[in-house]
Formats: sequence, C-alpha cells, structure tokens
Amino acid sequence: MSALRDEDPRVHAIKTKIRVVPNFPKPGIMFQDITTLLLDPKAFKDTIDLFVERYKGKNISVVAGIEARGFIFGPPIALAIGAKFVPLRKPRKLPGDVIFEEYTLEYGRDRLEMHVGAVEHGDRALVVDDLIATGGTLCAAMSLLERVGAEVVECACLIELPDLQGRERLNGKPLYVLVESH
Repeated sequence: MSALRDEDPRVHAIKTKIRVVPNFPKPGIMFQDITTLLLDPKAFKDTIDLFVERYKGKNISVVAGIEARGFIFGPPIALAIGAKFVPLRKPRKLPGDVIFEEYTLEYGRDRLEMHVGAVEHGDRALVVDDLIATGGTLCAAMSLLERVGAEVVECACLIELPDLQGRERLNGKPLYVLVESH
C-alpha cells in the first residue's frame, strides 16, 4: 500500500524534497537522498505524521529501525505511538550479546544485528527504513524479530523502488510506502 495512491496532498510535497543522486555510492545506483527532505521541517514533520497516523492505535509495542536512515524515522514514530525503539545495527556496532541475520542488498552483502532481549516474545513490531530496493534488508529485519517471537505487523518505508521488486520478497508481509521512485 502506498500513501501516494491514496493521494494525500502532503505526499507530493514530500516527494519533491527527495533528491536523486546518480552513480552513488557505486556506478549504476540512483541514490535516493533524504537529507534534502530533512532540511525542510514541514516536509519532515509531514513524513512522520503520515506514519504516526497509520500506526497510532494499532497496538504496536516495538518500532525496529534499520541503520542508518531508519534511525531518523523510527524514534519519532515510536515516541508518538507509545512504543519502544529498537535499533537494528550493522556488524560490530552494538556492545553485549547480539543475534544477527546476513542478507544481500542492492549493491553487495551485509548483516543486521540486534541486542539479545531487546524484543520479547509476543511483541508487535513495526519495521522502519527509509527505502525498499531488493527487500533484502527488510527480510533480514523481519527474520531477526520473528526469531525472538515477535509478530511483524508491517514494514514502513519512505521510498519504494518498485522496479527492483523488493515487495515480492516480503512473502506477503504488508508494506506501506509514501513515495515510489522509478
């Protein structure tokens, strides 16, 4: 599902604030730069508000944000809906005991780590990232959360690159995006 299809007037303004940078970080990649969105307080607030409006009252107990840009959107959403925020980090960034999941992304391989005990059996989780490309990162995040007994309610991304068919890799898990980029 996409807010764009719902024609919320805020979505057009948000979309105009996302800059596309060709050949970054590698040749052939069309990087979706959200730093330009963050420079506009109204567009940034509208982005957070759209997510909060969707998830308020859905009994979500944990918002899991994917490093790095999921850390920008996840915490304000978690605070607004009364959920805890759990960072899903790149390797060797968390002290203490972690569990991890390896995955393939649009331009290489990586892994996500989460503190043992950060998410409990029965937690209702929302996974937040800025973008879905191939879906590998979101699949790894869902796997981590489900391994500890959480129910992943939905994944939420600011941007979807539908041509890369990441949505299809989510095995039917709901995905909510604000903007599609072709």
